[in-house]
Amino acid sequence: MNSSKSPGLAGFGVLKNTTCHTEKKISVFFSIIFMTVGILSNSLAIVILMKAYQRFRQKSKASFLLLASGLVVTDLFGHLINGAIAVFVYASDKDWIRFNQSNILCSVFGICMVFFGLCPLFLGSVMAVERCIGVTKPIFHSTKMTSRHVKMMLTMVCLFAVLIALLPILRFRAYQIQASRTWCFYKTEHVEDWEDRFYLLLFSCLGFMALAISFLCNAVTGITLLRVKFKSQQRQGRSHHFEMIIQLLAIMCVSCICWSPFLVTMARIGIDEGRSKETCETILFALRMATWNQILDPWVYILLRKAVLKNLYKITSGCCGVHVINLHMWELSSIKNSLKVAAISESPGSSKQINLQPLSSMGQ
Repeated sequence: MNSSKSPGLAGFGVLKNTTCHTEKKISVFFSIIFMTVGILSNSLAIVILMKAYQRFRQKSKASFLLLASGLVVTDLFGHLINGAIAVFVYASDKDWIRFNQSNILCSVFGICMVFFGLCPLFLGSVMAVERCIGVTKPIFHSTKMTSRHVKMMLTMVCLFAVLIALLPILRFRAYQIQASRTWCFYKTEHVEDWEDRFYLLLFSCLGFMALAISFLCNAVTGITLLRVKFKSQQRQGRSHHFEMIIQLLAIMCVSCICWSPFLVTMARIGIDEGRSKETCETILFALRMATWNQILDPWVYILLRKAVLKNLYKITSGCCGVHVINLHMWELSSIKNSLKVAAISESPGSSKQINLQPLSSMGQ
C-alpha cells in the first residue's frame, strides 16, 4: 500500500526505521525558546504598530502599517500554532502512532508549516513592491495604493498561501512525519513519485521567487533613494535615507541568510529524486534557520526605527571621536518623507525653490 496516499498510515514507516537521533532535552529547549522569543518579539511589534496606527493615520502610512501588521500577526500565529504542536509532540514522547491514528494532527502540522513558511515570504515581497512604488511612483502610490487595495492584497496573499498548503490534501497526498519524528512536511525520504518532487520544488521556487522580488525591489528603492540624496544636495531627508537603506539591507540579509539553507535543501531533495545525501540533522538545522527569520522580522521591520538609528549614530560618532552633526528633525512618517523626496526629484522646476527651505532652516 502506498503510504503517501493512505492518510491513516502516512509517515508511520519513518517511525520504524529512522536514522535521525536528536537529543530530546536540547530539541525541547530549542522549540520552547524559539516559540517564546517569537511570540514575545512579534507581540511587542504588534503593540508598536497599534500605537503607530493610532498616532499616524496618513493614507501613505496606512499601507505600510497594514502590511507590517499582517506580517507580524502571521509570524505570531506561526510561532504559537507550530510551537504548540511541536511541544505537544515532545511531551507525548514523539509517539505519533498513539495520538495520530487518523493522521489529522500531522496534516494540520504540515499545512501550518507550509502556510506560515510561505506567507511571510510573500508578505515581505509585497512590502518591497509597495516601498518601491512609493519611492519611484509617489503620485500613483498616493492615489491608487489605498487601504482597501492593501487589504485586498493581504487577502489574496493569504488565500494563495492557503491554496499551496492545501494542495497535497486536495490531491489526496498526505503530509509525512519527518525522520526526526518532531514535525510534518512534504515527503523528503525516498522521494520517487513526480508529485512528491513537484511539491518540494514548488515550495522552493515560490520561496526563491519571493526573495528575488524582494531583492530586486529593495535594490531599486535603495538606488533611487541614493540618487535623490546626491542629486538634491540637501540635508532634508538624510535621516530618512539612512533609515531606509539600513532597513533594506537588514531585510535582504536576514531573509536570504535564514531561508536559503531550507529552500536549497528542499530543492536538492526534489531535484535528486530522493537520492539526495541530505541528512536529518541538516534538514533540522535548515528548519531552525528559517524559524529565526520569523523571530527577526519584527526587529527588522518595526524595532529598527529612526530613533534607534539616531541614537546609534550619536553613540558611534562619539566613540569614534567624530563630531556629531546636528541632524535635521526626523520626519514623522518615513513613507510620507519618501513621497516628498521623490516628488522633489520629479519636479526639476521647483527644486530650487524647495531647496531654499532646508538651507534657511539649517541656518537657524
